[in-house]
Amino acid sequence: MFEFPFELDDFQKDACNIIDNGESVVVCAPTGAGKTVIAQHAIHRALENGNRIFYTTPLKALSNQKFYDFGEKYGQDKVGLLTGDTSINRNAQIVIMTTEVFRNMLYGTNFGAVADNLKDVKYVVLDEVHYMNDEQRGTVWEESIIYCPTNIQIIALSATVANGQELTDWINTVHSKTKLVNTDFRPVPLRYYYFDSSQPFKLLPLLTPNGKLNNKIRPEKPQWAKGKDKKKRTYVKQVIKNLADNDMLPAIYFTFSRKKCDEQMEKCSGLGLNTKAEQEKIKAFIDEYIAQNPHLYGNKHIEYLIQGVASHHAGLLPAWKNLVEKLFQQGLIKVVFATETLAAGINMPARSTVISATSKRTDTGHRMLTANEFLQMSGRAGRRGMDEVGYVTIIGTSFQSPEEVAELVLSDSNPLESRFSPSYSMVLNLLQRFNLEESKELILKSFGYYSSDSRLKPILDQLEQYNWEIQERSFVCPSKLSDDSMKEYDRLRFIYVQNRQTYKKILRQEKAKHRPLSPEVIEFGQRNKEELHKLQTFACDTCKHYKKHSKNLEVLKRIDAKKKKLEKEIEKQKDIYWNKFLAHRAILEEYGYLKNDYPTEKGLTTSKIRSENELYLAEIIFSELLEELTPSQLAGVICAITTEEIRMEIPYIPFSEQVRKTLNKIRNIKRKLEKAQSKYDIDSPTYINPYFSSLIELWVEGAEWETVSEQVDMGEGDIVRAFKRTVDVLRQLTTIDNIPEPLVFTAREAIEKILRAPVDVD
Repeated sequence: MFEFPFELDDFQKDACNIIDNGESVVVCAPTGAGKTVIAQHAIHRALENGNRIFYTTPLKALSNQKFYDFGEKYGQDKVGLLTGDTSINRNAQIVIMTTEVFRNMLYGTNFGAVADNLKDVKYVVLDEVHYMNDEQRGTVWEESIIYCPTNIQIIALSATVANGQELTDWINTVHSKTKLVNTDFRPVPLRYYYFDSSQPFKLLPLLTPNGKLNNKIRPEKPQWAKGKDKKKRTYVKQVIKNLADNDMLPAIYFTFSRKKCDEQMEKCSGLGLNTKAEQEKIKAFIDEYIAQNPHLYGNKHIEYLIQGVASHHAGLLPAWKNLVEKLFQQGLIKVVFATETLAAGINMPARSTVISATSKRTDTGHRMLTANEFLQMSGRAGRRGMDEVGYVTIIGTSFQSPEEVAELVLSDSNPLESRFSPSYSMVLNLLQRFNLEESKELILKSFGYYSSDSRLKPILDQLEQYNWEIQERSFVCPSKLSDDSMKEYDRLRFIYVQNRQTYKKILRQEKAKHRPLSPEVIEFGQRNKEELHKLQTFACDTCKHYKKHSKNLEVLKRIDAKKKKLEKEIEKQKDIYWNKFLAHRAILEEYGYLKNDYPTEKGLTTSKIRSENELYLAEIIFSELLEELTPSQLAGVICAITTEEIRMEIPYIPFSEQVRKTLNKIRNIKRKLEKAQSKYDIDSPTYINPYFSSLIELWVEGAEWETVSEQVDMGEGDIVRAFKRTVDVLRQLTTIDNIPEPLVFTAREAIEKILRAPVDVD
C-alpha cells in the first residue's frame, strides 16, 4: 500500500487493499470522511506502474477544482482535463473529466475509437456516484458502469446511501469483481443545535445525551397575519451572533432562496466578524483578483466581503463565486449564505453549517428535506485536522415541528434509485454497435432493472397481500362440490327467487280482481316448483356454510381482478426500460434515422449529438433553417431551443426579425415531434423559450456585459449559464459529421464572440 504521511482510517485501508488486489470497489462514507485518499492511492499505483487513471466528477466546477489540486500535487505535465468545452493534455497519466465525457468516450463516437480513448487506462474513479439519483443526469453513471471495459477497475465514491450493497452487487454483475466498503465513521463528529425564536439568545442542543429530543425546545408559532400586518421578523443576525459568541464560525448558512441569501448577507454585514487586519487582507486579495477579472469591478457585494459575509448561488457570476470560495478557504469570510447547490462537493470546509429550514417549497407545496439532502448539507460542517467537532444548527420554523427535525437528524440515509432512461442518442449508439437482442441485454443490465424488485416493493407487497387473502378465503366444501357447482346453484337460486316473486305478484293481482288463474299462470307456477325441486338436489340447499362460501366466491372474484391488474402493472414496470427503448426506436424509424435496426446517415450524425432531445435538435439542423443565419442570429435561435421554462415572469425583449421567423418555422418541427412522442408516450422536452435570445444577440454583436445584464432583472449567473448552454450546442455543430460547412463556420464565429469575459470564466 502507498505510504501516506498520516495514519489511514480502517475504511481507507480496506478500500486501498481491495484496489491492490485488482478488484473494483464501492466506498460509501459521509461527506468529509476522506474518500479522496482512496482515489489518490489508485493515482499513485497508476503513476508507479506506468498506467493511466481517469477521475470523473459530476460537475465541470468540480473537475476544474480537481485538475488544479492534482496539478499542484503531481505536476502539471501528469494531469489532463476533459470537459465539454476544455481539452488539456488529454493523453496525460491522470485525466480529470466530467462523467458525461467518460460515457461519451465509451460510446466511441465524439472522441474516436474506444480502444484509443482507453489505452493504458487501469482505473476509473467515479466520484460522487450517488448522483445516479439525479433526475436529469443519473442515466450517465449507469451507462458508464455498464459500458466500462472489465479490465478497468472502478473506484466508485459515494456519500452514505441505504443500499450500498445492492449497488455493489449490481456492479459485480455487470462489470467485474467488486467489493463494498461502507462506513458511517466521521473523523470530525457533529453536534446538533436548534434555534428557538422564543429563546433567541442561545442555541439549544437538539438532542439529549441519550438521543431524545430536548424538551426545552418549543415549536414555532404559525404566522397567521398577512400583507402589511405581517411583521417579517428574521433572526439571522442573532443566529450568527450566537455562533460567533460560541466560537462556531466560519459557517455556511443554507437557505432555499437566492433572494434570501442576498438579504441575509446584507443584514449581517454590520456584525463586525472580521478584524481590521483581515479586512485589509481581503481588500488586497480582491484588488489582485479584480485586476485579472475586470468585469467584477464595482460589484455591489464587495463591501460585504470586506465585512466577512458573502452570498453564493447560481444567480452570481462564476468568477464571483470563485472569489467567494477562495476567500472562504483562507478563513477570511466568516459566513457564506448559500443555496443547497453548494452542498454538491465544492471544497468549502466550515466549522458550522446552519440549515434555515428542514422543509422547502416545491411546485406542489412544502415538503420535508430527504435524509440524503440533509446529510449533504450538514456534512459540510467540521474541518478535518482543524476542528474537533462540527456544529449543525437548525432554525425553527412554523413549517416543521421540533419532533420532525429530530426524526430527520436521526434517520438513516435514503437508498439510491435508478434514473435510467433510454434516449434517442442511446438507441442510435447501441444499434450502431450491437444488434437488437444484444441491445436488449445491455438495457436489462441497468441498475433500474436490477433493482426493480426493491423499486416495485410496494406493488409486490400488495400482490403478496392479495395472495394471502386468497389463501385465507380458500374454502373446502364439506360435500366436495366444486366452485363451479356452487356457482351453478347460485345461478339457479337467483332464477328461482326472481320467478317466485313474479308468481306471487301475479297471484295477488288476480285475487284482487277476483279472476281465476289462466292456464299460462298455472304452468308458470308449476315450473317454479320444479326449479325449487332442482335446487333441493344440491347439497348447498341445506349446508350451513353456504352463505360463507357464496360470499367468498364474490370477494375472491374481486380480489382476482385486482391481482391480474397488478400483475400486468408489474410486467409493464419490469419492462419499462426496454419498452422505452422500443418507443424511441419506433420514432427514429418513422423519421428515417433507423433502417433495419441500423442508423442511417442522419442517424449516425444524430448519435453524436448530446442534448435533452437529440432528435429535436437533429431535425432543426437537417431542416436547413440555420444555414442562412448570421453568428448572432444563430446564437439567438440555439439559445431559444436550449433554454428550459423559467418560472419567473420576465419582460419581453424584442429579438431580431430573422430569429423570430426561424423560431416560428421551428414551431412546426416541435408540434410534429410532440405529436409523435405523445403517440409513443415519450416525455422528451422540446424547448422554444427566447428569454435570452435578444441578450445573446447583443453580446455576439459586441455589446458590453453591463449593457446586456441590465436588460433583465435576473441573476447574471443565469444569463451566463444560458449562454454556456448555447455554446455547448454550437460547439457540437463544429465537431459532428455532415454539418454544412457554412454553418460550421458561423457556429465557430458565434462561439468565439460569446466566449469572452465574464462568460468564458469557469
